[in-house]
Amino acid sequence: MEVKLKVLIVEDEMLLAAELEMNLEDLGYEVLDILSSGKQVLDFLKTNDQPDLILMDIQLDGEMDGIETVKAIQKQDTIPIIYLTANADDLHFKLAKETKPEAFLSKPFKKIELQRAIELAAEKMNLRVANQPAEKGHVIPFLLHNFIYVKNRDKLVKVIIHDIQYIEAERNYSRIYTSNKEYLLAMTLKDIEAKLPSPQFMRIHRSFIINITRIDEASSDHIIINKRTIPISKSQRNELLQKLPTL
Repeated sequence: MEVKLKVLIVEDEMLLAAELEMNLEDLGYEVLDILSSGKQVLDFLKTNDQPDLILMDIQLDGEMDGIETVKAIQKQDTIPIIYLTANADDLHFKLAKETKPEAFLSKPFKKIELQRAIELAAEKMNLRVANQPAEKGHVIPFLLHNFIYVKNRDKLVKVIIHDIQYIEAERNYSRIYTSNKEYLLAMTLKDIEAKLPSPQFMRIHRSFIINITRIDEASSDHIIINKRTIPISKSQRNELLQKLPTL
């Protein structure tokens, strides 16, 4: 299932905040709200769905600046942050860096710079998902997030991991098949494999990565997912069969 990336804007310059909202919506993202103080952010997070990403101005109205607000957020939640700043001095940069943001954007910035910063943030989030360790005794790893981001045309879309059925190589491209949609990515299968959580996903053939949880049937030389027959290479056969739960 494709879901829009949800962004919370924290910015006390209303003209810039309005421009940000317009640019984000043009890029295909959903803006949850525009807030101007740290207190508003903490109150919002208590009563609303968690955003996928926060664009956080370092200089804010009220008692807390953006850095202090992020530190307060991180005591309760893990939400990716991109800092917005017109003040790029060494002290602010050092303090902000300690909170491990996904990126920094220096004001004024262009729409393409905003887009690239979000794409870099999504890349880091995907890598964290892929590197989550498996819980002892479980085939499926615990995931901090249950989705990954893929670039579809000129925007990022959030794809629910469970909905990914399999991925097929098409020369230097790869096609992701989900329950109800396909995505053609300008990435090799090897690059995609590195970004998916293991062992939920497994490369069973030079041209296919599969989601083990979506297998409908399995035999010694092929599996079936949603009526599609996918071959298993000899070198991967035993490993795959060992991962399948059996009675």
